[in-house]
Amino acid sequence: MHEKYGPVFTVYLGTRPVLVLCGHQAVKEALIDKAEEFSGRTTKPTLERVVEGYGVGFSNGERWKQLRRFSITVLRNFGMGKKSIEERIQEEAQFLLEELRKTKGKPLEPTHLLSRATSNIISSIVFGERFDYENEEFQALMKIIHNFFLEMSSTWSQLYDMFPTLLKYFPGPHTRIYNIVSDVFLFIGKRVKKNQETLDSNFPRDFIDCFLIQMEKEKDNPFSEFNIKNMEITIFTLFFAGTETVSSTLRYGFLLLMKYPEVQ
Repeated sequence: MHEKYGPVFTVYLGTRPVLVLCGHQAVKEALIDKAEEFSGRTTKPTLERVVEGYGVGFSNGERWKQLRRFSITVLRNFGMGKKSIEERIQEEAQFLLEELRKTKGKPLEPTHLLSRATSNIISSIVFGERFDYENEEFQALMKIIHNFFLEMSSTWSQLYDMFPTLLKYFPGPHTRIYNIVSDVFLFIGKRVKKNQETLDSNFPRDFIDCFLIQMEKEKDNPFSEFNIKNMEITIFTLFFAGTETVSSTLRYGFLLLMKYPEVQ
Protein backbone atom coordinates (compact mmCIF):
# COMPACT_ATOMS: atom_id res chain seq x y z
CA MET A 1 0.00 0.00 0.00
CA HIS A 2 2.87 2.37 0.68
CA GLU A 3 3.83 2.22 -3.02
CA LYS A 4 0.44 3.71 -3.84
CA TYR A 5 -0.14 6.05 -0.85
CA GLY A 6 3.37 6.90 0.31
CA PRO A 7 5.22 6.27 3.61
CA VAL A 8 2.39 7.64 5.79
CA PHE A 9 -1.23 6.62 5.30
CA THR A 10 -4.38 5.77 7.25
CA VAL A 11 -6.42 2.57 7.24
CA TYR A 12 -9.70 1.99 9.05
CA LEU A 13 -10.34 -1.02 11.26
CA GLY A 14 -14.10 -0.72 11.41
CA THR A 15 -14.65 2.82 12.68
CA ARG A 16 -11.13 3.21 14.08
CA PRO A 17 -8.52 5.10 12.04
CA VAL A 18 -5.03 3.59 12.25
CA LEU A 19 -1.99 5.57 11.11
CA VAL A 20 0.63 3.46 9.33
CA LEU A 21 4.29 4.50 9.01
CA CYS A 22 6.37 2.69 6.39
CA GLY A 23 10.13 2.76 6.18
CA HIS A 24 12.99 3.75 8.43
CA GLN A 25 12.85 7.47 7.66
CA ALA A 26 9.12 7.86 8.47
CA VAL A 27 9.43 5.88 11.70
CA LYS A 28 12.56 7.80 12.77
CA GLU A 29 10.94 11.17 12.08
CA ALA A 30 7.84 10.28 14.12
CA LEU A 31 9.32 8.38 17.06
CA ILE A 32 12.72 10.07 17.42
CA ASP A 33 12.83 13.47 15.70
CA LYS A 34 9.27 14.36 16.81
CA ALA A 35 9.03 12.05 19.81
CA GLU A 36 7.17 14.58 21.96
CA GLU A 37 4.44 15.16 19.39
CA PHE A 38 3.97 11.40 18.86
CA SER A 39 4.25 10.34 22.50
CA GLY A 40 0.48 10.09 22.95
CA ARG A 41 -1.22 6.72 22.91
CA THR A 42 -4.69 5.31 22.57
CA THR A 43 -6.36 2.53 24.55
CA LYS A 44 -8.13 -0.47 23.08
CA PRO A 45 -11.88 -0.15 23.68
CA THR A 46 -11.86 -3.61 25.28
CA LEU A 47 -9.75 -2.15 28.11
CA GLU A 48 -10.80 1.49 28.13
CA ARG A 49 -13.73 0.98 30.52
CA VAL A 50 -11.38 -0.64 33.04
CA VAL A 51 -8.20 1.47 32.87
CA GLU A 52 -9.86 4.87 32.21
CA GLY A 53 -6.56 6.48 31.21
CA TYR A 54 -4.73 5.46 34.40
CA GLY A 55 -1.41 3.65 34.79
CA VAL A 56 1.89 4.05 32.99
CA GLY A 57 0.78 1.98 30.00
CA PHE A 58 -2.53 3.70 29.31
CA SER A 59 -2.04 7.36 30.25
CA ASN A 60 -0.92 10.49 28.41
CA GLY A 61 0.49 13.91 29.18
CA GLU A 62 1.78 14.83 32.62
CA ARG A 63 0.36 11.70 34.27
CA TRP A 64 2.32 9.50 31.89
CA LYS A 65 5.51 11.51 32.36
CA GLN A 66 5.35 11.27 36.16
CA LEU A 67 4.53 7.56 36.21
CA ARG A 68 7.10 6.70 33.55
CA ARG A 69 9.87 8.63 35.33
CA PHE A 70 9.00 7.03 38.67
CA SER A 71 8.67 3.51 37.24
CA ILE A 72 12.01 3.65 35.42
CA THR A 73 13.76 4.94 38.56
CA VAL A 74 12.28 2.22 40.79
CA LEU A 75 12.95 -0.58 38.29
CA ARG A 76 16.57 0.53 37.98
CA ASN A 77 16.91 0.70 41.75
CA PHE A 78 15.77 -2.92 41.89
CA GLY A 79 18.29 -4.00 39.29
CA MET A 80 16.85 -3.44 35.81
CA GLY A 81 19.77 -3.15 33.42
CA LYS A 82 22.26 -4.03 36.18
CA LYS A 83 24.22 -7.03 37.36
CA SER A 84 21.76 -7.76 40.17
CA ILE A 85 18.86 -8.48 37.80
CA GLU A 86 21.12 -10.83 35.84
CA GLU A 87 21.69 -12.81 39.04
CA ARG A 88 17.92 -13.09 39.58
CA ILE A 89 17.47 -14.31 36.01
CA GLN A 90 20.22 -16.90 36.40
CA GLU A 91 18.67 -18.11 39.65
CA GLU A 92 15.25 -18.43 38.02
CA ALA A 93 16.82 -20.21 35.05
CA GLN A 94 17.99 -22.95 37.43
CA PHE A 95 14.43 -23.47 38.68
CA LEU A 96 13.26 -23.64 35.06
CA LEU A 97 15.97 -26.17 34.16
CA GLU A 98 14.95 -28.32 37.10
CA GLU A 99 11.36 -28.42 35.84
CA LEU A 100 12.56 -29.29 32.33
CA ARG A 101 14.70 -32.14 33.68
CA LYS A 102 11.61 -33.63 35.31
CA THR A 103 10.21 -34.32 31.84
CA LYS A 104 13.13 -36.75 31.21
CA GLY A 105 13.32 -35.80 27.57
CA LYS A 106 9.66 -36.37 26.79
CA PRO A 107 7.82 -33.94 24.47
CA LEU A 108 6.27 -31.00 26.30
CA GLU A 109 4.38 -27.78 25.72
CA PRO A 110 6.65 -25.12 27.31
CA THR A 111 4.28 -22.16 27.30
CA HIS A 112 3.24 -22.32 30.94
CA LEU A 113 6.74 -23.10 32.25
CA LEU A 114 8.26 -20.17 30.38
CA SER A 115 5.47 -17.86 31.53
CA ARG A 116 6.03 -18.87 35.16
CA ALA A 117 9.78 -18.29 34.92
CA THR A 118 9.31 -14.88 33.31
CA SER A 119 6.57 -13.87 35.76
CA ASN A 120 8.80 -14.75 38.70
CA ILE A 121 11.44 -12.25 37.60
CA ILE A 122 8.79 -9.53 37.45
CA SER A 123 7.23 -10.74 40.71
CA SER A 124 10.56 -10.39 42.51
CA ILE A 125 10.57 -6.68 41.64
CA VAL A 126 6.87 -5.84 41.85
CA PHE A 127 5.89 -8.09 44.78
CA GLY A 128 9.28 -8.61 46.41
CA GLU A 129 9.27 -12.41 46.08
CA ARG A 130 9.20 -15.27 43.61
CA PHE A 131 6.56 -18.01 43.68
CA ASP A 132 7.00 -21.75 43.65
CA TYR A 133 5.77 -23.12 40.33
CA GLU A 134 3.23 -25.30 42.16
CA ASN A 135 1.88 -22.45 44.29
CA GLU A 136 -1.90 -22.45 43.77
CA GLU A 137 -2.21 -18.66 43.90
CA PHE A 138 0.59 -18.32 41.33
CA GLN A 139 -0.95 -20.95 39.07
CA ALA A 140 -4.29 -19.15 39.24
CA LEU A 141 -2.57 -15.89 38.24
CA MET A 142 -0.85 -17.62 35.31
CA LYS A 143 -4.20 -18.97 34.16
CA ILE A 144 -5.69 -15.48 34.33
CA ILE A 145 -2.85 -14.08 32.22
CA HIS A 146 -3.29 -16.86 29.66
CA ASN A 147 -7.06 -16.33 29.46
CA PHE A 148 -6.60 -12.57 29.24
CA PHE A 149 -4.49 -12.73 26.10
CA LEU A 150 -6.69 -15.40 24.56
CA GLU A 151 -9.72 -13.19 25.10
CA MET A 152 -7.96 -10.07 23.81
CA SER A 153 -7.21 -11.83 20.53
CA SER A 154 -10.65 -13.42 20.15
CA THR A 155 -12.92 -12.52 17.25
CA TRP A 156 -15.48 -10.86 19.54
CA SER A 157 -12.88 -8.63 21.22
CA GLN A 158 -11.48 -7.57 17.88
CA LEU A 159 -14.97 -6.75 16.63
CA TYR A 160 -15.55 -4.69 19.76
CA ASP A 161 -12.32 -2.79 19.11
CA MET A 162 -13.52 -2.03 15.59
CA PHE A 163 -17.10 -1.03 16.48
CA PRO A 164 -16.99 0.15 20.12
CA THR A 165 -19.65 2.85 19.79
CA LEU A 166 -22.19 0.20 18.83
CA LEU A 167 -21.19 -2.92 20.79
CA LYS A 168 -20.62 -1.16 24.12
CA TYR A 169 -24.41 -1.00 24.56
CA PHE A 170 -24.90 -4.75 24.14
CA PRO A 171 -24.06 -7.70 26.38
CA GLY A 172 -22.20 -10.61 24.86
CA PRO A 173 -18.90 -12.48 24.61
CA HIS A 174 -17.00 -9.22 24.08
CA THR A 175 -17.58 -8.33 27.75
CA ARG A 176 -15.88 -11.46 29.15
CA ILE A 177 -12.61 -9.56 29.35
CA TYR A 178 -13.99 -7.46 32.21
CA ASN A 179 -14.49 -10.52 34.42
CA ILE A 180 -10.90 -11.60 33.77
CA VAL A 181 -9.48 -8.15 34.50
CA SER A 182 -11.51 -7.88 37.72
CA ASP A 183 -9.82 -11.09 38.93
CA VAL A 184 -6.44 -9.51 38.19
CA PHE A 185 -7.17 -6.40 40.21
CA LEU A 186 -8.49 -8.52 43.06
CA PHE A 187 -5.11 -10.27 43.19
CA ILE A 188 -3.18 -7.00 42.96
CA GLY A 189 -5.40 -5.40 45.62
CA LYS A 190 -4.59 -8.21 48.06
CA ARG A 191 -0.87 -7.73 47.50
CA VAL A 192 -1.14 -3.97 48.00
CA LYS A 193 -3.08 -4.44 51.25
CA LYS A 194 -0.48 -6.91 52.49
CA ASN A 195 2.30 -4.39 51.80
CA GLN A 196 0.38 -1.58 53.50
CA GLU A 197 0.11 -3.63 56.68
CA THR A 198 3.85 -4.32 56.86
CA LEU A 199 5.29 -1.18 55.21
CA ASP A 200 8.59 0.22 56.49
CA SER A 201 9.30 3.53 54.75
CA ASN A 202 13.02 3.20 55.44
CA PHE A 203 13.34 -0.21 53.78
CA PRO A 204 11.20 -0.52 50.63
CA ARG A 205 11.04 -4.16 49.54
CA ASP A 206 9.50 -3.85 46.10
CA PHE A 207 7.72 -1.64 43.58
CA ILE A 208 4.53 -1.56 45.67
CA ASP A 209 6.38 -0.28 48.74
CA CYS A 210 8.07 2.45 46.71
CA PHE A 211 4.72 3.57 45.27
CA LEU A 212 3.09 3.60 48.71
CA ILE A 213 5.96 5.69 50.08
CA GLN A 214 5.60 8.15 47.19
CA MET A 215 1.86 8.33 47.82
CA GLU A 216 2.54 9.32 51.43
CA LYS A 217 5.05 11.98 50.37
CA GLU A 218 2.53 13.57 48.01
CA LYS A 219 -0.64 13.08 50.06
CA ASP A 220 -1.09 16.87 50.41
CA ASN A 221 -0.62 17.52 46.70
CA PRO A 222 -4.06 17.70 45.04
CA PHE A 223 -2.45 17.22 41.61
CA SER A 224 -0.43 14.15 42.55
CA GLU A 225 -0.68 11.17 40.22
CA PHE A 226 0.37 8.78 42.97
CA ASN A 227 -2.82 7.06 44.02
CA ILE A 228 -4.12 3.50 44.38
CA LYS A 229 -5.70 3.34 40.93
CA ASN A 230 -2.55 4.48 39.12
CA MET A 231 -0.51 2.02 41.18
CA GLU A 232 -2.76 -0.98 40.48
CA ILE A 233 -2.99 -0.33 36.74
CA THR A 234 0.75 0.33 36.48
CA ILE A 235 1.41 -3.03 38.20
CA PHE A 236 -1.09 -4.63 35.81
CA THR A 237 0.86 -3.16 32.88
CA LEU A 238 4.30 -4.20 34.13
CA PHE A 239 3.22 -7.71 35.02
CA PHE A 240 1.11 -8.58 32.00
CA ALA A 241 3.14 -6.86 29.30
CA GLY A 242 6.44 -8.21 30.63
CA THR A 243 5.22 -11.78 31.06
CA GLU A 244 3.66 -12.20 27.64
CA THR A 245 6.33 -10.48 25.55
CA VAL A 246 9.36 -12.19 27.12
CA SER A 247 7.82 -15.67 27.33
CA SER A 248 6.68 -15.44 23.68
CA THR A 249 10.21 -14.42 22.66
CA LEU A 250 11.67 -17.38 24.57
CA ARG A 251 9.23 -19.78 22.89
CA TYR A 252 10.23 -18.47 19.50
CA GLY A 253 13.89 -18.86 20.50
CA PHE A 254 13.23 -22.50 21.41
CA LEU A 255 11.58 -23.02 18.04
CA LEU A 256 14.60 -21.63 16.20
CA LEU A 257 16.97 -23.84 18.21
CA MET A 258 14.88 -26.89 17.28
CA LYS A 259 14.87 -25.90 13.63
CA TYR A 260 18.62 -25.22 13.56
CA PRO A 261 20.13 -27.68 16.09
CA GLU A 262 23.63 -27.01 14.79
CA VAL A 263 23.67 -23.65 16.61
CA GLN A 264 22.59 -25.05 19.99
